[in-house]
This record gives sequence, C-alpha cells and structure tokens, in this order.
Amino acid sequence: MKFLSYWHDTAPAFAGAAQGPVDGHYDVAVIGGGFTGLSAARQLARAGAKVVVLEAEKIGWGASGRNGGHLNNGLAHSYLAAKAELGGERAIALYKAFDDSVDTIEALITEEGINCNFRRAGKVKLASKPQHFEAIARNFEAVNAEVDPDTALLSAEDLKQEVGSPFFGAMLSKKSAMMHMGRYVVGLAEAATRHGAMAFESAAVTEHRQAGGRHTLKTPRGSVTADAVLVATGAYTPSIFGYFRRRIIAVGSFIIATRPLTAAEIGATMPGSRTCVTSMNIGNYFRLSPDNRLIFGGRARFSATSDQRSDEKSGAILKASLTAIFPQLANVEIDYCWGGLVDMTKDRFPRAGYQDGVWYAMGYSGHGAQLSTHLGMIMADAILDRPDRNPLKGLEWPAVPGHFGKPWFLPLVGMYYKMLDRIQ
Repeated sequence: MKFLSYWHDTAPAFAGAAQGPVDGHYDVAVIGGGFTGLSAARQLARAGAKVVVLEAEKIGWGASGRNGGHLNNGLAHSYLAAKAELGGERAIALYKAFDDSVDTIEALITEEGINCNFRRAGKVKLASKPQHFEAIARNFEAVNAEVDPDTALLSAEDLKQEVGSPFFGAMLSKKSAMMHMGRYVVGLAEAATRHGAMAFESAAVTEHRQAGGRHTLKTPRGSVTADAVLVATGAYTPSIFGYFRRRIIAVGSFIIATRPLTAAEIGATMPGSRTCVTSMNIGNYFRLSPDNRLIFGGRARFSATSDQRSDEKSGAILKASLTAIFPQLANVEIDYCWGGLVDMTKDRFPRAGYQDGVWYAMGYSGHGAQLSTHLGMIMADAILDRPDRNPLKGLEWPAVPGHFGKPWFLPLVGMYYKMLDRIQ
C-alpha cells in the first residue's frame, strides 16, 4: 500500500515551475497553487495582468490533490436549512454557483484541452436510515420545485441499479460530475503559465507587509512585490494571515483506494458509477477511479494532522467502513491511503471577498473541488474591476470563539457527531 494520494501518483509532474530566485514586481500575487489560485492566475494572465503564483510545496499538493474526486452540483447542506439560515435569495444564488462551477470546469477543460477524465456522472445522496430518507425527500421537493429540476428521488428499489449495498433511498443530482484531480490541476497550472503567469514551487510565504498600496511577500527563495494579493490557501493558510486562521478550522479528511476492480466486482458494487455520499454526520463518500478502483473516503477521525501515521490509523477505520457497506469487497486489497486538510467554516458555507487589504476565497468545507475553480475566476474578475459575480459578497464571517489556528476542540466535535449518528 502506498501512503500517497492516488491523484498525485497517477498524474504527470508539472514541468512549468519557474526557476531561479523569487523576485520582481507583479500586478497580482496569488498565494497557493491549487484550483483557486491557479484558476485565478489563468484568468488574470489572460486579461494581460502580470501574475505570480507562490506555492509552498508542489502544484496541487494541498486539498486540490487530496480530495475524493467529486464535482457535485448544488449545496452540500440541506437546501431547506440554507434557506432558513441565509434567506431564499442567497441560498438559491449559492446553489446555482455550485451548478455553474461544474459548467465552468467543463468549459475550461474543453478550452484548454486538459485530459483529466471529466465525466457527468450524477451524484446520489444515500439515506443510511429511514428517517434520513424522509429528510432527503423533503429537501428534494423544495430543490426540485424551486431551483433544480434536474434532480430525482430514488427509492430503495431504484438504488439496486446504482449501488450494491442496501440504503433506504436517495436523491439524485444529475448535473454532478467527476474527474482525475491530479491531471486537472497540472493541466490548469500549464494553462496558467501558457497564458503568461509565473508559478513558483517551494515558495512558502513567510512574511507579508503592506505599505503605500504595495504588498511585499517574503519566501525562502526571495521576495516579490505586488499591487494586489489573493490568498487561496484554505486549510493550509500560514499564521501570518491571522484573520483567516481564526475563521478556518483545519480538519483531516482521509481516503483509501482499492486495487482496480474487475467487471464483476463493479457490477456488484457500483453499477451506476456515480459519485456517492451517505447521509450520516460522520459519513462516507465514494466513486470509481478512471482505472476502476473504488475511491472511498470520510472523516474517519477528527484530527487536524495528516501524516503517514495519522493516515494509516484513518485508513484502517475507512477499510472497516468500506467492508460494512460493501462486504463483497472485504478481501480486496487497498493500494493507496492518503489524507489532507479540509478548510471548514463554523457554518460550513464558503467565503470569498476582500479583507485586511487582500482578496481571498476559501472555507469550502469539504466541497471545494467544484467551487474553487469558479470562485478563483470570480475573484480574478473582481481584482480586474469586472462586474461583481461573487455569490458570497457581504456574508458575515465571525471568528470561531477560542480558535487561533490549532483546533483543540476537534475530539469534542467528533464525540458530538458520533452521538448524533447514534440517536438520529
């Protein structure tokens, strides 16, 4: 078993990283070489801006290369709950932003010729308990009537054509997609540099100063100045940006991938070949990879650490969960085990805008694979003074009480959600 991301291991290396010292003056400096930062850099460079991307590790090293590979449309939340919390207009705008995000990625892939196995697969939200299906059905009725007719309610009998495990029904979101995340992020980086952006790897930003309308960013490889800065670092945001660190809770998400499954195993396990997510608070998500592995993930443990030791512990929990859902795969070998950090907000809604002199987009709360490209481009347009399309503009973002970057309270949160899963 390899303790590294399947997406990293099966994608070509990015060969376009800038060499030599980090220096010069730029119109915009983008901090973070993931989907958000790279899509913004591409958009800015295409408009003629001089752009630099500063990535602490390798392109796509963080959440963009460590996720489950889902591009799910619509809200991760209950639409009804989002309406109650945000109001109808904002909830609809955010729902449609997720829909638009999948369209944006598909159009970008076509325009740039990125080979990343993009496919409109549809997503099924699986009811793990009978009462969960009742809630899913209520949510479906509102979604289908008010914002997304490309949805369907599936019975337990319908699901026999979708998933080789008993569930109590599901909601199908037909616009959802999937792709190879590693190939996409490399293709996105190549597109950004092809349009003129500079991308430096191993260039962690260790100091940020702003004076006289100019930003100075220091890295171990040198310093740059810029007229504008976009922070696109999510759960990996450095401590120098304290405003965001007090509002982002870094939570580990862990994933395993089986060996390639046979046609018979696929037919008995994932005949629908969609993206799937269960309805438990501490639930699981899964899909087939382009080479027919089952990619199976979840929180597993409420930890803010992702290293080989932590990933191995989480991988054992995930294998047990996989076996519980798909006992027919109990003896199938696990080839990959990896983890990464998710940038959670207290209310699990993302945030994007302008604060303390910098632009930002983050807080995707485990659902950024689709929205990050879209929001990166929207933030680039805002920097370029183009029409404002930010669906999150003006959304209040209070700090998490008692939180200053290290989420000491995660074990308590985990205990709470485990209790809810037992009683609900």
